[in-house]
Amino acid sequence: MPAPTSASTSTSASTSAPTPTPTATSEATPPAPPVLAEVVRSGFVEGRHRGSLVLLGPDGTVELALGDPAAPVFPRSANKPMQAAGVLRAGLGLAGERLALAAASHSGESFHRDLVRKMLAEHSLAAGQLQCPPDLPLDPVERETYLASGAAPDRVTMNCSGKHTAMLAVCAERGWPLESYLDPGHPLQRLIHEVVEEAAGEPVAAVGTDGCGAPLMAITLTGLARAFRSFVRAAPGSAERRVADAMRAHPEYVAGTRRADTWLMREVPGTLSKMGAEAVQAVALPDGRALAFKVDDGSTRALGPVLARALTLLGVDAPVVTRIGQAPLLGGGQEVGEIRAAF
Repeated sequence: MPAPTSASTSTSASTSAPTPTPTATSEATPPAPPVLAEVVRSGFVEGRHRGSLVLLGPDGTVELALGDPAAPVFPRSANKPMQAAGVLRAGLGLAGERLALAAASHSGESFHRDLVRKMLAEHSLAAGQLQCPPDLPLDPVERETYLASGAAPDRVTMNCSGKHTAMLAVCAERGWPLESYLDPGHPLQRLIHEVVEEAAGEPVAAVGTDGCGAPLMAITLTGLARAFRSFVRAAPGSAERRVADAMRAHPEYVAGTRRADTWLMREVPGTLSKMGAEAVQAVALPDGRALAFKVDDGSTRALGPVLARALTLLGVDAPVVTRIGQAPLLGGGQEVGEIRAAF
């Protein structure tokens, strides 16, 4: 068989599959978020928690941005101060511990449950009207005691029951539908939507459903920090300031006796602090300094170390910061490492 000519060789090459053009994947793929915390065991870094964080100065300008704090996130329960302000704007006359509980992710301790039941009775409501799911106490110590007593999951015990009670109460006072109080189109939820946008200084990017069933508005971390700053800087007597003042005066009702939000608000006067599920945290200081962050993998074990470091960078110097930042790792019942901030 004769050897192929140069022409036949050329034809053979032209009919074969084309060589793929390399794609610039490094340009198309966004960079990995920065490491906010490291898991260090026996001197070896065995894990990392990435995320985004923003710090605002007293005048509200961004002093530090890590990752992408301009990307929308679901703040989860860090939205609760804004939801409580919406309830006040709708006309509910809450104050003191009751208002703090309306903005709470409470631990399910007995004093939390007792006040929820009292608030329901004060507004002629029943626990069965709450549309948050039945749950056990959020606090592990309280949960063991609760289960040992033979109690079962309950709507009142669920950490969002104070918020749901306040929402039901204002709907009852306004003559708004009770059965649909969690519908995003309900008059109360539309008002809360407006409050979130006003406080954050930006439009809500998406609306989802929170773990408790309530509508959940997505905003940026920068918007979340601005919102908390606006609450502590709001005029006395405004709905926002009333919420901030109640939370700061009664922090144990916002969280619980063994929670970082409680410790921080109690020991650093004037501080407003609220965590959210999936490792979200927002804090504002009385002079307008503020922070917000989210750990991407949702691990709450990184919250304390990251929060403590962020507070330090904001200039907060108090023993409680060290306490919040402690996250030891155990091996054989002994401390062999820690989770530590990495920025």
